[in-house]
Amino acid sequence: MAGHHSSSSSSASSSFQTFASRLLLLLTVLPLTLAVFAFVLQWRGGLNDPVTRWSPNHHEFPGMGSLPRPVVHASSRSSDCVDPLGQSRSPSFPYYRDWKFDYASDLRPQICIQTSTSAGLEQTLPWIFYHKVVGVSNFLLFVEGQAASPNVTKVLETIPGVKVIHRTRELEEQQAKSRIWNETWLSTFFYKPCNYELFVKQSLNMEMAIVMAREAGMDWIIHLDTDELIYPAGTREYSLRQLLSDVPGDADMVIFPNYESSVERDDIKEPFSEVSMFKKNYDHLPKDVYFGNYREATRGNPNYYLTYGNGKSAARIQDHLRPNGAHRWHNYMKTPNEIKLEEAAILHYTYPKFSDLTSRRDRCGCKPTKEDVKRCFMLEFDRVAFIIASTATQDEMLSWYRERIVWTDKALNLKLLRKGILTRIYAPMIIIQGLRESGVFSSVIASAVKVTLSKDQFLLSVESSNSSRETTYGAITSRKIGKTFDSQATARKFLEFRANTSHPLAVAPLSPPGLDDFSFETQMFSKS
Repeated sequence: MAGHHSSSSSSASSSFQTFASRLLLLLTVLPLTLAVFAFVLQWRGGLNDPVTRWSPNHHEFPGMGSLPRPVVHASSRSSDCVDPLGQSRSPSFPYYRDWKFDYASDLRPQICIQTSTSAGLEQTLPWIFYHKVVGVSNFLLFVEGQAASPNVTKVLETIPGVKVIHRTRELEEQQAKSRIWNETWLSTFFYKPCNYELFVKQSLNMEMAIVMAREAGMDWIIHLDTDELIYPAGTREYSLRQLLSDVPGDADMVIFPNYESSVERDDIKEPFSEVSMFKKNYDHLPKDVYFGNYREATRGNPNYYLTYGNGKSAARIQDHLRPNGAHRWHNYMKTPNEIKLEEAAILHYTYPKFSDLTSRRDRCGCKPTKEDVKRCFMLEFDRVAFIIASTATQDEMLSWYRERIVWTDKALNLKLLRKGILTRIYAPMIIIQGLRESGVFSSVIASAVKVTLSKDQFLLSVESSNSSRETTYGAITSRKIGKTFDSQATARKFLEFRANTSHPLAVAPLSPPGLDDFSFETQMFSKS
C-alpha cells in the first residue's frame, strides 16, 4: 500500500511539472508571437502609430487619409517657371478631393468671397486656395494695380470659381449710377482720400458682388481682404461650409470677430506661412482678462489692436441685401438678425512685413502731420505709422517697427499666452505649406503661362509690389459729404441672435474697447 501511494504521488508531481513547463512555454511564446505579428503589420503599413502620426514632423492633419498623391503634369515639371514655388508629395484632405477643388454644384451651402485687391500672385494664390480648402466655392476679385496686370489676371482667370473684375471706365460709370450714390448711409466717407475713398470703393464693389453672387446661385457672401483668412474653429473638419450649415435658418448675418497677427520677427516674407501667434479679440476674452492685461498687451500703441477690432461678416443672400460698409451687411426692408460666433474668427495679418510701412505711405498723398493724416486714415495707429514712414530714416523706421509691432519679449509673450490674450494657431500655416509643397500653386501658374510667358517675364510679374490689402485708388472720387456718427459699444453676444438696430449708417473699421470704456462700464455698474 505504501509503495502504491508513493508511486501515485510521484506520477502526480511529474504531471504537474509537465503542465507548468508547457504553460511557461506558452506564456513565453505568445507575447513574442504577438510582437512579431504587430511588427509585420506595421512594417507593411497595416497599423498607424499614433505617436508617429501626430508628431510635429509628420504632416498629416486631423481628418486626413492616405489618398493618392497629387499628379503634377510633365509639362509643369519641365517648366522653369514653376521652380520658385516648389513641389512635393504631401498627403491631402480626402474631403477636398486631393486638392482638385472641383466642387459639385449641389453641395450646400454655396459660399462666395468678394474682395477688392491690388496684391500679386504671391499673396493671392495662397489666399484663394486656403479658402477653397475650408469650403469656399466662388471668388469675385475686383482688381487694380499689380492684381490687374495681364500676367497676374491670366493666372487668376484659369482657377475654377474665380471671376476677375477690372476697374474699367465702364465699371466706374456703372457704379456712379448705383443706388449708393443717392443715399446717405455711406455719406460719412465721401469727399475724403486714401482709406476713406477705399472704403467707399469697397462698398460699391460689394453692392455689385451681391448681384453677381446671386446670379451664380450662392447662398452666402463674405467680404474679405487678401491679408485676412477665415478661421472656422469649432467645426469637426475645419470647414466653413459646415459652420454656416449649422446657422439657424432665420439668421441673416454671421459675425466673425477678428484676431490680429503678432509677428515675432522683422524679416517675415510670407505671413501666411510664417506667422502663428495672434492676439485674441475682446469678444473671445473675459472682460477681467482683457482689461486686466490691457496695458501690457497694448505695448505703448494707441489701442489694444493696431488696426480694426470689430470683425467681418457673412450675409445670407436674399432680397434687398445691401452692404453696410466693408465690415457689415444690411437689408433695405428689414432689420437683419445677427449671430456672433464664439470660436470662429477672421485672422488679420496686420503689418506683418516691414515693407508694409512704406507701401502704405507710397499709396497716400497726405501730408505727414497729425492734422492732415486724419483726412486719410480712420484709425490712430495707421496715422502714426504713416508719419513715421514719411519722416524717419530707414534705420529709425526699423527700430520703431521692432518696438511697436514685433513681439520680441519672450517672457511677455509667454505670460500673455498663458493668460489667453495671445494664442497659437497653426492650421493655416500647415494648409498653405501643404498646398505649396503639393505643387498646387506652381501647377496653376504653369498651366497659365507655359505658352505665352517666358521665365523672365513670369518672375517679373510676381517679384514687385509686395502684398497689400489696400487697392490703388482709381478715378471714382467721393462726392458727397454727410454727418459723422459715433459708434457705441455693443454688448457681447456669443451664438445668439441680435437685432441690428444700432448701425443705420455704414459700419467703419472700429478699434477694440479701451480703458475709457472699462471705466465707463465700472461707473455704470457701481451706480446700478
